[in-house]
Amino acid sequence: MGGEHSEVGITHHVQGQGGCYLAVLPDSAHEAYLKWEPGGMAGGKEVRIAAHTVVPRAIGGRGVAAQLVLRMVADAERLGFLIRPDCSYVAAKFAENPDWASLKA
Repeated sequence: MGGEHSEVGITHHVQGQGGCYLAVLPDSAHEAYLKWEPGGMAGGKEVRIAAHTVVPRAIGGRGVAAQLVLRMVADAERLGFLIRPDCSYVAAKFAENPDWASLKA
């Protein structure tokens, strides 16, 4: 079960003032993504709004959306920005992971 997760390739692309985390699976032409938008500043830190997480049905059920959120959280820890989880999926992941509280805007 764990092996399938390692095959997901996630890249980050700047789009205007925001960006998009894109997940690509080697056995599928479908792409999943998590879009974020600029959210100003809070407490001296940049805020990035997690706006939409989209996973095509063809690649659903593989944990791809969770991988996208984990990548954004890892970047928040590494780069020092906060995440405002406007996307209901991202908000649910924050609720499941109370140790991310310091990253939430």
